[in-house]
Amino acid sequence: MLSNRSDNRANDQLRPVSLERGYLKNAYGSCLVSFGDTRVLCAASIDESVPVWRKGSGQGWVTAEYAMLPASTTTRTRREIHGQQGRTLEIQRLIGRSLRAVVDLRALGEITVTLDCDVLQADGGTRTAAICGAWLALRDALEVWRQAGKLTASPLFGQVAAVSVGLVAGQVLLDLDYREDSKAEIDMNLVMTNAGEFVELQGTGERTTFDRARLNELLDAGTAGLQQLLALQLQA
Repeated sequence: MLSNRSDNRANDQLRPVSLERGYLKNAYGSCLVSFGDTRVLCAASIDESVPVWRKGSGQGWVTAEYAMLPASTTTRTRREIHGQQGRTLEIQRLIGRSLRAVVDLRALGEITVTLDCDVLQADGGTRTAAICGAWLALRDALEVWRQAGKLTASPLFGQVAAVSVGLVAGQVLLDLDYREDSKAEIDMNLVMTNAGEFVELQGTGERTTFDRARLNELLDAGTAGLQQLLALQLQA
């Protein structure tokens, strides 16, 4: 069924998704990910050390940093020169948690992999796009590290992807763009592994409450979209 979506997508249809690996020359792994008009550049760096609190544990660490370029939005977004804001910290922690859910940190050894996720253009769903692209960048970086003889096998044991879903004008919509997200009655972000297990559910009744039946409807729509995204990662 077609809705009143500005791009004439069906309610359960993703925006056009593009995952371009190896976008940056100097990164161990990188991916330019596009969800419609949202574009995020994800790059993986590897440091042969771990945070102080991790030293001697025999385990590595996977973390993320997230930023929006000034011209990524219709009005200039100020650079966070004097410290990251709450939203930025929340999103980069989400990206890090999502990636660590599919990494054997002990098999990684005492190294740190940092995923830098920079929003080039924002039209809704920047955090979900970042997670999808960051997984590919992480996968490629770990493979480079393995081929260099630093690992006997990749510590990555699964995939992880994320998507938004929401209720707009009484209809459940998958993969909201900014126009839809800004007027959503219910707004959710779902992060799931290829084993079908959720890493995180972020759901908010922005303009209305919701019951278990509506929650199940949102989860069903999101899960169907996540399965498509996991398949697209493998194709990439």
